[in-house]
This record gives sequence, structure tokens and C-alpha cells, in this order.
Amino acid sequence: MHKFGPFLLGVGLWAGLLSSVQAQTFPITSNADPAFGRTGHVQIVASITTPDPSGIAVVGGKLFLTFPKHDGDHSGPVLAEWKEGRLIPFPSAAFSASSTGEPQTRLISPHGMTTDTQGNLWIIDDGKVKGQPIPAGGAKVVGINPVTGQVFACVVLKDALLPGSHMNDLRVDLTHGKKGVAYITDSSFDGHPALVVLDIATGQQRRVLANTVSVLPDTGYQTVLDGRVLHYDPSHPTFPAGGADGITLSADSTRVYYAPLASRRLYSLPTEKLADFSVSSEQLAALVVDEGEKGAADGLATDPWDRIYTTAADHDAVFRRNPDGTFEQIASDSRFVWPDGIFADQQAVYVVLGQWSRLPRLHDGQDMRKPPFLVAKIPINPPASH
Repeated sequence: MHKFGPFLLGVGLWAGLLSSVQAQTFPITSNADPAFGRTGHVQIVASITTPDPSGIAVVGGKLFLTFPKHDGDHSGPVLAEWKEGRLIPFPSAAFSASSTGEPQTRLISPHGMTTDTQGNLWIIDDGKVKGQPIPAGGAKVVGINPVTGQVFACVVLKDALLPGSHMNDLRVDLTHGKKGVAYITDSSFDGHPALVVLDIATGQQRRVLANTVSVLPDTGYQTVLDGRVLHYDPSHPTFPAGGADGITLSADSTRVYYAPLASRRLYSLPTEKLADFSVSSEQLAALVVDEGEKGAADGLATDPWDRIYTTAADHDAVFRRNPDGTFEQIASDSRFVWPDGIFADQQAVYVVLGQWSRLPRLHDGQDMRKPPFLVAKIPINPPASH
């Protein structure tokens, strides 16, 4: 459901700008032993009273977050920089904190966020406010310079949009297309998930892989959240369930990795074929590779050494998939309640602890979330061979 696994920050242009987000220590609001079951070096870098964040990216030491509205309208910015303990609308209040104006001229409900290999921010706006239809121009892909705040791209989704679409997360591949190609997961609010491919320069767009295994929830899927054993049941939803959700690129942008939310499988496709609009959806389906288990992952992110990080809500943890396909747990913490948006760079992995499994609609109308909403940082090191 709330997915974002933002891709790694490009080396080169921004290498000199990268600096660590300052970590702060916040108390753990729990009666349990706070150290029990905790592994890894976890630092809390943001503690937010409201609203609940989802997407995340870190550029030049700046921490950016998105605050979607499809599970509840709220005041305040929908895209913000976390700075000195508060949220600053980015790039401006008019663009990210306004509830009036033409939908295509402002952000409505941004969800996933990522960076390209030149260090630019890219945001997917699903355009959905709870209880309202998606307005024309509301669903779009937006590119922003994180230093100047210039909005240099805003491509509206039309041909690839369905009334029940939930444009969830994205990655931008600069190795194809004149200005790059965006790959988007449409988790769908009404059971019609797919991948969406968008040529940023031309605006050409299409849906692919609809009704195929790699984008659909697994029949019989089971997980454990907050001590409850839960089964995927579209008729009686009791946890965030849905189709294609997490997405990330390989470090060299030759493959895109993605996964349905209610599934433990990881899938991949060559970007050379996915970016080619002459290759049919049926042909793409034949090229999908089942990469094996990935756990109960929501967000996906890739570091410069081609290691993929996955959120693991049923373990209150973050896993790492190495290039040889082996997995390891890099952090586990009782505060990791539904780890959601995730971002990796050369220094650390950042993850939003969204608590989305505690939404009112999943608990008979009772909001079980407990602010503050936290953002964690987990330092990483290069592989031993480096």
C-alpha cells in the first residue's frame, strides 16, 4: 500500500554534497524492554507529530518526505524538507501546501519519491484525496531540483490512469528516452494493479502486465502484524493489501525490480525492453524473472553496490538482498511499525516508520497509530571486496 523504496542517489554531481542527516535521540514510548530484539545501529532522525509521512529521499544532507492524503485529508505540506525539527514546505507552500488551484499546478497527494543518477528529486502524485475522485491533472510525475527548488518536469498521467488507480511508487531511468523513462507501480484501489511506463520527454505512457502474476497479490498470502496472524482477503481487508507496490532499479539501471505488497516474491525485467513501447505487454510478461523470496516487503531501495534493501513489516526490520541473492537482516527494532518508504545512498539507509497497518479502516474505524511518526537511519558500509 504505502510504498516508496526510493532509489540510490547518483554519484558524481552530488557526491561532494552528501553529508549525514543529524540524528536525534527520542524516547521510546513502550513498556517493554526497549533493547529486546533490537539489532543494527538505528538512529532516529525525525520525529513528526502529524501528518503521517510515506515517501523519503535524502539529497546533499537534506531530508525530504511526502505526506499523501488518500487515507485521510490533512493540513500542512504534502512534500516537505525536515529541517531543524520542523517541516518546511518544498519547494514552496503554493506548490506543496495548497488545497486550491488547478490540480496540475500543485501537489495533491504525493506518495513515492526517488532520485535519479543526476541527483534530481522525482515524485509520483497519485492525485487522490480520501473520499474524492482523482481530478483531471491530479495524477502526475514531478521532477524538482533539490537545490534550487525548480520544478523542471510535470507530466500528467492520463492514458495510463484508471479511476481506481493508486500510483504508488516510481523509479526514473536516465539511460532510456531523451529525458528518461519513469517506471511506476499502480497498486490500484480497486483490484486492477499494473506497471506504468512513462516517457518523460514525450509524455507517452501505457499500462503493462495487468492481470499477470508479478503484479497481483498472492492467493493465500499470510503475514503477522502487531501480533495478529492475517490472511489476504479482498472482501475483508485487515491489513494493507494490494498489487504492484515496491520498485527499484539496479545500480546500472539495466533492470527494474518490483513486487506486489501481498506477496513474498521479487520480480524483475530488463529496462531495455520495459522502456521500449514497441514491446507488447504479453512479450514483457514472458521476460519477467521471478527472483525468489523477498519477505513481506513494502518499500525497495538499491545502494551503489547493487544491494537491494527491503522493508520487513512482519519482522519490524529492514533486510538486505546481496547481488548473489542471499539475504541478511541489517536492523530490527520494536519502533519499526510498518516500515514504508526507504532510501539508500553511499552512507546509510533511511526508512519511514509509517504505522500504516494501524489505519482506522483496518481496525473497525479505530485509529491505532501512535504519534510521533519516526524516520530512522541505518548506517551501512561498502561490501568487504570494496
